[in-house]
Amino acid sequence: MSTALPMGTMTLAEFLALPEVGDVERELIRGEVRERPLTKRNRVHAKTEARLAKLLGIWLDSLPVPKGELYAGEVGCILRHELTSNVGIDVAYFSAETITAQTDATSMVDGVPILAVEILSPSDKQEDIAEKVDLYLETGVALVWIIDPHFKTLTVHRDDVEPQLFNIKQAVSNLPQLPGLSLDVKDLFD
Repeated sequence: MSTALPMGTMTLAEFLALPEVGDVERELIRGEVRERPLTKRNRVHAKTEARLAKLLGIWLDSLPVPKGELYAGEVGCILRHELTSNVGIDVAYFSAETITAQTDATSMVDGVPILAVEILSPSDKQEDIAEKVDLYLETGVALVWIIDPHFKTLTVHRDDVEPQLFNIKQAVSNLPQLPGLSLDVKDLFD
């Protein structure tokens, strides 16, 4: 059961001080608390996340040092802009510089990932996904991928070009932010 939340915007400290509620998922989006029922993940979502993390991990292992770090499983991320946001990202790749700047003061990554990936669940609403894509791009995330396990597609969002949709007959490659990566979309779902 949700608790009554204060009206208006919150600071990150106020958000992190909220009591945990077992059946509610919370994020701080541009200073506003967003609550929704706890997402019930399914095996398709989990498998897609695991496959993506494996494929990105193989790519990451091929890079020279310093190479950054890859996180999966709703990594807590603090995005600072005009109003701070605290979000959970399904899969995220951070630069070595961002990772080096972390301290023991928080269990979340304080900084912008190079790549933020959201894997759609049946309960996701289009307006919520669009809001997250907009938030990620305006806070400086270079690449946002939306993976749809139902339609077996991957959509690449960047600040400087229109979104690009890839299907299982295509590969995502030649992205300057992910040098040397070539990802066959079908490999996410096979």
